[in-house]
Amino acid sequence: MKILVTGGAGFIGSQVTKQLLDKGCEVVVYDNLSRGSRELVDPRANFVEGSVLDKEELTKALQRVDAVIHMAAFIIVPESVEKPDLYWENNVGGTKVLLEAMRQVGVNKIVFSSSATVYGDPDKLPLTERSPIKKAANPYGQTKIEMEKLIQTESDKGGLESAIILRYFNPYGPNELHQPETHAIPNFIKSALAKKSIPLYWKGEQVRDFIYVEDLATAHIAPLSLEGFQIFNVGTGEGTKVIDIVKKIFDLVGYEVPIQDLGDRPGDVSANYTSAEKIEKGLGWKAEVSLEEGLRRTIEFFKSLH
Repeated sequence: MKILVTGGAGFIGSQVTKQLLDKGCEVVVYDNLSRGSRELVDPRANFVEGSVLDKEELTKALQRVDAVIHMAAFIIVPESVEKPDLYWENNVGGTKVLLEAMRQVGVNKIVFSSSATVYGDPDKLPLTERSPIKKAANPYGQTKIEMEKLIQTESDKGGLESAIILRYFNPYGPNELHQPETHAIPNFIKSALAKKSIPLYWKGEQVRDFIYVEDLATAHIAPLSLEGFQIFNVGTGEGTKVIDIVKKIFDLVGYEVPIQDLGDRPGDVSANYTSAEKIEKGLGWKAEVSLEEGLRRTIEFFKSLH
């Protein structure tokens, strides 16, 4: 099977690429490297440097491809607030161009990396795939809602034989090297290793569903054999307080550092975690790496950079 992975040079995309190659798939990584890193791309993959806004380049890269895993998106929430038009053009515009190119070439299978941000501030937990979609708290989340709509519309019109939406919860793990880094776990680990204070909002009382990147990547493989339009939440099914993550990091590094209380942060939801029932039954998938083991591996990765 030949798969095109858009955004395949990113934190999650590079891990998905590796797992596809390990399964014997042929993989084309399509990435403009504005946010990804060429060094993360598995040497077994065919790498194409290109933008999802470039239909001509996309149609070339899509030749003889069986399915697309679409992961190319800008993801920095504060930046999306400052530059909503940039996020709309890249994320929503890029998805529109990709779908047009797929239609032109005759590729009719897509797995899309969406986000739990589409649920907004939940009325009820755990979240399920039937939980209501709400107006997002930020432009990044809103682009994910619009990208999902484009894919569902294309599916409804008969343009896609298979359209699978994966709504991620909170990924973490090795190779997370965003610039700037806005995610909690890598920032906590880097601060702890540098023996600097850890910046913490809400005193760490927020609850999140943290999923190790290798587990998350595995969830992209099984949907390639599905048909129709389907949605799966991808998380562990367990919520963990952010302050408990900090305490686990302290246990693993063997010392504590001061905590910098940043107070409240507008736009944050107090708790967000999923039921994993649908994905376990529908795909036979479940998270395998414990939070402690995942944090240990992530700490070792960041230690290795120095």
